[in-house]
Amino acid sequence: MSAEERYRVVDAERLDGVVRAAVAAGLVGGEQVAAGFVDVDGLLRSVADLRAGFRAAGAGGGGAGGGAGGGRAGEVLHTFAAKACALVPVLRLLAEAGLGCEVASAGELALARAAGFPAERIVLDSPAKTTAELAQALALGVAVNADNLGEVERIAALLPTAPPVSVLGLRINPQVGAGSIDAMSTASRHSKFGEPLGDPSARERIADAFARYPWLTRLHVHVGSQGCPLELIAAGVRAVYELAEDVNERAGRRQVTSLDLGGGLTVNFDSDEIRPTHHAYAEHLRAAVPGLFDGRYALVTEFGRSLVAKNGFTVAVAEYTKQVGGRSVALTHAGAHLATRTVFMPQAWPLRISVHRPDGTRREEPPVVQDVAGPLCFAGDVVAHERPLPPIRPGDLVVLHDTGGYYASAPWGYNSVARPAVHGFSTRDGAVRFATVRDRQTALEIVAESGGAHAGSLLGLGTEATER
Repeated sequence: MSAEERYRVVDAERLDGVVRAAVAAGLVGGEQVAAGFVDVDGLLRSVADLRAGFRAAGAGGGGAGGGAGGGRAGEVLHTFAAKACALVPVLRLLAEAGLGCEVASAGELALARAAGFPAERIVLDSPAKTTAELAQALALGVAVNADNLGEVERIAALLPTAPPVSVLGLRINPQVGAGSIDAMSTASRHSKFGEPLGDPSARERIADAFARYPWLTRLHVHVGSQGCPLELIAAGVRAVYELAEDVNERAGRRQVTSLDLGGGLTVNFDSDEIRPTHHAYAEHLRAAVPGLFDGRYALVTEFGRSLVAKNGFTVAVAEYTKQVGGRSVALTHAGAHLATRTVFMPQAWPLRISVHRPDGTRREEPPVVQDVAGPLCFAGDVVAHERPLPPIRPGDLVVLHDTGGYYASAPWGYNSVARPAVHGFSTRDGAVRFATVRDRQTALEIVAESGGAHAGSLLGLGTEATER
């Protein structure tokens, strides 16, 4: 199979059918002013593609065995970065598919456990883990990648005399540079993540730590995500692979037995084409770091956005349209509360938009340049500026494409707008079937989240000052 044949394309006609079915089922439209949708079939296909890509490159199949990549040499554990879609039913689906889970907080660890991931298939990464978080991970047997040598010392103080159950490693910043989006690049010279490999005496300090602590058996690297080209990612992986070889040579044994390659495969938001593929990623790594796939190291991956982004979309109602300064503006229920990154960094996170009638059928009229604005009370709440689209009318539906990654797990609470429901769907049997992933947030839940149970707590504190 050629690289071109491995590219997949989101089926636009199928998506339109799902939108029509969602309207018919009452999941969007009317008072259901917005909703997110997760493509179950597409997500499972993406998981299969990831595994197939690594198998084709000569790595293990990435099945359920192996335990955080700390098992047999040559095994691959593909973990899902929970931050990309922090919804328990989605995580449960991936757990049942045999993936592991990468978590970056105590909250994400709780989500992973609620979703049923075994502890040995969970990896904890974070630049600021507390002592309590580390102690919990060690007690559970969760793998931990220490962010820095100070954290290694904190782990050492927590360990009993017996060897730890958890696989323990150290995150390295290979300092190979940034991609096109600085905020998404974690291997620049001054990145807050990991031990900086290029700083003076860094290699010696790292080697000394591994010499002191034989339970350190993993090196971890994550170069970045969106905007990081394959060449940059491969350069970071190659630097850490060479460090592992160096550490093992100094130790006179194979102390580093596994390499955590992170995730970060960029996503094409310009069209329905899925590129680069996981096949292309794995083949690029094999060419740049041949020893990575020779079976001596167990491998871990931490993909998030590349698995889910194109397997989800968001639908929102257009409430009003008007002319402003000679331009059409559609006021919709899709704004910064749903598409935070797109609103604040539109050049880095542009989203494709399609326009559908209230019954869900797609509008195909000649395009008109218009803005698609959200409902929030600030002028910058615009998800698309000067976009040529079919004329949007009140009651129409706007579809934000490729929002399966981060758009459901990174909402903004400004104006206390309710978080929308999220639904999963499948078309495997020829019909569209839906399942609830997350209910729409209620007004009572918004009040509770905003301290409603403590409504009068400040009154007593202000009594004396008021009397004066």
